[in-house]
Amino acid sequence: MSEAVPSRATLASRLDDLPFTRRHARLLTGSGVGWALDAMDVGLISFILAALAQQWDISKAESGWIASVGFIGMALGASLGGLLADRFGRRQVFALTLLVYGVATGASALAGGVAILLVLRFFVGLGLGAELPVASTYVSEFAPARIRGRLIVILEAFWAVGWTAAALIGYFVIPASADGWRWAFALGAVPAVYALIVRWGLPESPRWLASRGRIAAAERIVEKFEADAGVVANPTGPAERPARTIADSGAARLRALWSAEFRVRTLCIWVVWFCVNFAYYGAFIWIPSILVDAGYDLVRSFGFTLVITLAQLPGYAVAAWLIEVWGRRVTLSVFLVGSAVSAVLFGTASGDAAIIGSGMALSFFNLGAWGALYAVTPEIYPTSLRGTGSGWAAGVGRIASIIAPLLVPVLLGIGGAPLLFVVFAAFFVVGAVAAWGLVDRRGQALDDR
Repeated sequence: MSEAVPSRATLASRLDDLPFTRRHARLLTGSGVGWALDAMDVGLISFILAALAQQWDISKAESGWIASVGFIGMALGASLGGLLADRFGRRQVFALTLLVYGVATGASALAGGVAILLVLRFFVGLGLGAELPVASTYVSEFAPARIRGRLIVILEAFWAVGWTAAALIGYFVIPASADGWRWAFALGAVPAVYALIVRWGLPESPRWLASRGRIAAAERIVEKFEADAGVVANPTGPAERPARTIADSGAARLRALWSAEFRVRTLCIWVVWFCVNFAYYGAFIWIPSILVDAGYDLVRSFGFTLVITLAQLPGYAVAAWLIEVWGRRVTLSVFLVGSAVSAVLFGTASGDAAIIGSGMALSFFNLGAWGALYAVTPEIYPTSLRGTGSGWAAGVGRIASIIAPLLVPVLLGIGGAPLLFVVFAAFFVVGAVAAWGLVDRRGQALDDR
């Protein structure tokens, strides 16, 4: 009689039943540092734009394109990255994306004009856009079911760490010399080195391995997590049949997103991603420049932005707690409504205290909403579609992040900051409504089809 082997269902349930271990912490931290470096790169461009506007005398339209071209790359990267992650694995694509955008960011330090900077920022966005949905999918597939949402919000919280690092670089490095912005870009090249650590230091997702029929490889990884937790493994189960997936080709996976089972959740998650991207990047890419235009000097503008950025961390912390108490949909919608109110207050604020206070509230609610969004997105799709579904949702969102920086100068010219932030508030409200069309899998096992 042949020896019994673990089934996909057995492997998945063993992962879900594990306590939080040192291996989980290592995986979360390893993925989170990559996430933080991504945030640092995106955050740096908001400070660099304010500096280049003075040094290169570039127009607001040119500034808008420098910001938006990176998001064009992110839209393409997110769409392709998800497809590649479902085909070739989470870890491989994760490492490759870090390498691509790290090298392009470092090369940006040598840019001598707007044209070459636009080309390099596209490649930065290509790598960055692919990395984020892949990383959240990767961590969600390791996380125990009862704390999965919380761990994804904690992963997203590394974004605040990276954006704070960008604000510190913006405050201390960029104004220090004429080449300060070049040094800022050079620091953004760190991910190129970190990519090698990720490639060799983190395991592949056992759920993905099992979905490709590589049960033995998945079993070895699960056994290591169980050993770390002191759990006695019981891997035997019915002999594994060929992996049953919803779709196995890229085109079939894309069609499956719009099948009767998934079309409502796909539409709603795309709407939420579009709205949150539009309001977030439209606001936070331009806040330093808006403050400079309001009469604050470069250093003071960057100082205000640094303080505002610090409010992101408590926003993530509260969202991480509430997401396992209220669930995904309620937490996401509440934080989006809070973002809408904060946007109106910031757009109409006058005086230092009002600007900082409303800006901190906007950071708190907006980044808490981001945490909830990244938690719910990979959960609404099965394993064979998870990377594709997450990547395309992020890719659609990046379309909004392309449009928003280009529209900001137009809206500022029509109605100033009050009109601009009322528009952002409207997008937050639409996103809050769309969140109710999503599936809430709080505490439930992932769909491993």
